[in-house]
Amino acid sequence: MGVLSLAFSLAFFIRFDWRPPTDMLGRLALTVPYVVLGQYLLLWLFGVPKFSWRYIGIREVWRILAAAVVATMVLVWSRVALGAFQDTYPYLRHGVVPLGVIATNFVLTLLGIAGVRVLRRILGEHLETSRRVRGPKRELVPTMMVGAGQGGVMMTKELANRPDLGLRAVGFLDDDPSKVGTVVNGVPVLGPSDRLAELCEEHGAKQVLITMASAPGETIRRIASLAESADLPVQIIPGLFEIADGRVALERIRPVAIEDLLRREPVQLDVDAIAEDLRERVVLVTGAGGSIGSEICRQIASFEPNRLLLVERSENNLFQIHRELAATHPSLEVTPLIADVTDLPRMSELFAEYGPSAVFHAAAHKHVPMMEWNAAEAIKNNVFGTRTVADLAHERGVESFVMISTDKAVNPTSVMGASKRVAEMYVQALAGRSETRFVTVRFGNVLGSAGSVIPIFKEQIAKGGPVTVTHPEMQRYFMTIPEACQLVLQAGSMGAGGEIFILDMGDPVKIVDLARDLIQLSGLEPDVDVAIEFSGVRPGEKLFEELCIDAENAEKTGHPNIYVGRRPAAEWDQMLDSLSSLKDAASVANRARVVASLQRCVPEYVEPDAGGESSPSPPPSEPTPIALVRAHPVE
Repeated sequence: MGVLSLAFSLAFFIRFDWRPPTDMLGRLALTVPYVVLGQYLLLWLFGVPKFSWRYIGIREVWRILAAAVVATMVLVWSRVALGAFQDTYPYLRHGVVPLGVIATNFVLTLLGIAGVRVLRRILGEHLETSRRVRGPKRELVPTMMVGAGQGGVMMTKELANRPDLGLRAVGFLDDDPSKVGTVVNGVPVLGPSDRLAELCEEHGAKQVLITMASAPGETIRRIASLAESADLPVQIIPGLFEIADGRVALERIRPVAIEDLLRREPVQLDVDAIAEDLRERVVLVTGAGGSIGSEICRQIASFEPNRLLLVERSENNLFQIHRELAATHPSLEVTPLIADVTDLPRMSELFAEYGPSAVFHAAAHKHVPMMEWNAAEAIKNNVFGTRTVADLAHERGVESFVMISTDKAVNPTSVMGASKRVAEMYVQALAGRSETRFVTVRFGNVLGSAGSVIPIFKEQIAKGGPVTVTHPEMQRYFMTIPEACQLVLQAGSMGAGGEIFILDMGDPVKIVDLARDLIQLSGLEPDVDVAIEFSGVRPGEKLFEELCIDAENAEKTGHPNIYVGRRPAAEWDQMLDSLSSLKDAASVANRARVVASLQRCVPEYVEPDAGGESSPSPPPSEPTPIALVRAHPVE
């Protein structure tokens, strides 16, 4: 209010060249309390006093401008109203404010309100910067930033406030010609990224920082290669999946990782549809401590369910995800439940006590060679664990059930893949007899999951090699865990019941290329510093994976990254007979009987030969099964 009082008083003095007549001083003394109080009330209605000085931006300035305009219009209206009646009521002339004073007051009020906040911001940032740079001074590393978009803008602001981290931006590289020659927060945009080596040398840059949060992996790979050719270290800001609050944390700048090289365009979600499916519901997730299950829990938590039930048989994994969610979502009721999905009495108890309305079934044995050695356990967990949870969902009237499946269920050559295919078939058959919406979501490998190839490669590189790859032509589809789980939630909200949704995994990646990328990202040279050895295809493995069975005639859905397979469900009685045979085989832990029973259930299941090589023919020269899926006629 002090700023408003000062602005109004100065307006009087400026209007009358600093010598206001005595009667005008009287008007000032009479009107200032009413004018200031009215202006403050309007500013309060526009929320101006609540603005945080630290984060004031263009939006807040517009709000201040709008409030000042409205306040000025009220003053003008008051002046006109009082002027109209001053001849009848002479005492009203003491409240008439000259139009020149009103106009000057508008400018001074605007400058005062905005200026004070900007000044506080500048002083606050200066004090914070001074506090952070206390102690020994660090030499600032000249850094060339690639990407002058939103991520780059945020990064320049953060760098200005964090000299303690020792980075100094010397310039931007950007492939948008309209940005070249401009200046972003004091940092010039010098040229396109293909001039990286030349411009880094010219401006003395000692490292490269990629500031594109949503750049595809191909772009990151190209920039990383240019930086490597220039013998410059390269780092990257977090991707969109890692930026939770819209601000880049400098502590999370990191070296380029393999996940960055395989990054795709950000997934567009129908958030409203997912929210309608999950908000204020009791949601149960099996396998909640696993790589996929835990990420599904994280994403479900953001949609504000009424309660989140974490079902997991590993005590340590359950403890970790429960502790994390309790910290990140303190208002959400998260219940950790130690249980095995094959334990019918325990699972029945949980369904009866908590009454979930949505179930995400992620619990499964997934390691292909391990399940070749433990075939009966694959059947018990993957088939009959799924049956237990699905049957309970049906009996208890659960609204929706989403099963997580795998591309290894397509034309399987392994016990694990065949067991997941049987689980798909059972869920699809049950969907035709139930009010519950049963759907399955099928996708390929996810990056960084426990026991997957990338952590193994990293461990081998850390030990100096060799990195072992099964076959030079071995290739797989890859997707980040957050992206896969987002699409799982999206597909779950789309299903009517009985569908098998297939996620677009992009193009397949050769495992040997993945190994070479990881070695290079570690600052080493493949086949020079770290050897690559081929160990041979393991039991149950295929050289390539497929996402769709030909008979499924996959069709497009309303989402560009999700397809739906159309294949008739198995006859219910036939399904039960097949499960009975599988149960008998698994109960005696006879691998030959298990395999024979699986092959009766899944005729396309072909066991590898004795040498470990899979029987299916090799993949085409440029295998893109999703593209083939799209070409299938829609029946």
